[in-house]
Amino acid sequence: MSIADELSKLDELRQRGTLSDAEFARAKERLLGTATPPPPVPPPGLDAINRLRRSTGDRWIGGVCGGLARATGLESWVWRLIFAVLILFGGAGIFIYLLLWIFVPAE
Repeated sequence: MSIADELSKLDELRQRGTLSDAEFARAKERLLGTATPPPPVPPPGLDAINRLRRSTGDRWIGGVCGGLARATGLESWVWRLIFAVLILFGGAGIFIYLLLWIFVPAE
């Protein structure tokens, strides 16, 4: 079926009232290939990383745990507990916290 035939069928559907004018215009754009593509959706994990900011209100030291809480949906006390447990394992919690404090921007 050619594009002209498909356009005429779309026009018939619009004249019968099956398609509204807006639906006809969208279908015509899609058929002709002139429709603008939808904006790209970032992967789910990247959105949380892009929103990560150190908190200015929920902070004890640098606001890292408060910022992680906002970005991930976990409570800030959970993040504080995670860092405290990581401190017990060779000081990794301190190292990670300091890196986040340095490289994550404030709100």
